[in-house]
Amino acid sequence: MNKNNNAYIIIYASVMIIIVAVLLSVASMALSGRQKDNIAVEKQGAILSAIGLGGDADKVKDKTKYIQEEYRKYIVESYVVNGEGNVVEGVDAFGLLDNLKAQFAAPVADMQLPVFVAKLDDGTELNVLSLYGAGLWGPVWGYIALEGDWNTIYGAVYDHQGETPGLGAEISTPIFEHQFDGKTIFENGQFTSIAVLKGAGASAGNNHAVDAISGGTLTSRGVEAMLHDCLSTYLPLIEKKRAALETANVASNELTVENHE
Repeated sequence: MNKNNNAYIIIYASVMIIIVAVLLSVASMALSGRQKDNIAVEKQGAILSAIGLGGDADKVKDKTKYIQEEYRKYIVESYVVNGEGNVVEGVDAFGLLDNLKAQFAAPVADMQLPVFVAKLDDGTELNVLSLYGAGLWGPVWGYIALEGDWNTIYGAVYDHQGETPGLGAEISTPIFEHQFDGKTIFENGQFTSIAVLKGAGASAGNNHAVDAISGGTLTSRGVEAMLHDCLSTYLPLIEKKRAALETANVASNELTVENHE
């Protein structure tokens, strides 16, 4: 065949395209398992960050092994609830993290919301809830850890897909995230969530608010909306847990009074 012929050029190009496509497909299939493992480790690391752990991962030789071992050690339980706060049996909580957007958008009875229970070395028990929302340029997500009172925030971690570096992307920095430590989502029994207020020092003295990112107002509003919407979705579960604590406290107080009598 004449190599200068148009037909030869077209056939040659087509064959090369097919060969490259096959090679890319084979490479993708070969690496898919590793990619999934890396994504899982990233999520485990984020959950650990919400409870104040995993910070030494970048200092160890095998980061993946370190995160996996820390996760197995400190995340002692996980379960799934629907939008009514009822436990859904037979569902893998961690697996739901792959498509949180669909879960939060589902009908209340069909929602499947993951909850991760952590236990620290000092015996402190924390409850980690998942978050998903919209920033300025794309989705934002994260995890928030509530203390045993289901009111006080122990820690929070956020991430994003495409927020502006140096502006909205600052939501994933410790400076922003640590503002949430110790804040509360209830006041006098009423759900308040956490406001993200514009202006340096705007949240001073407010136990239900943090300062927004300077220059990242719209992303900050996205975080505020995400917190309100997602915590509201978990609210039936949270209120059940808080009611159970109150009942237990009343029973304990009554028992103490009886013992003194």
